Amino acid sequence: MKELGAAIAILGVMPSAIGEGLVCARAVDGISRNPDALPKIRSFMILACALVETTAIYSLLVSILILFLGGN
Repeated sequence: MKELGAAIAILGVMPSAIGEGLVCARAVDGISRNPDALPKIRSFMILACALVETTAIYSLLVSILILFLGGN
């Protein structure tokens, strides 16, 4: 039963992957429209990707905790 809980917890990775893809796609679109803004867009993109990635890390952490520390 705890395997099912871990599988449900890891489902939080999918929206994170979609969000990260959207962030990068919009950054590339912005850079292609205005190449002079590359440094500013790149720094915001890296920050946004790091923030989006924390959702996946938290989902993974919860899944691991359920598997190894969960009850019988």
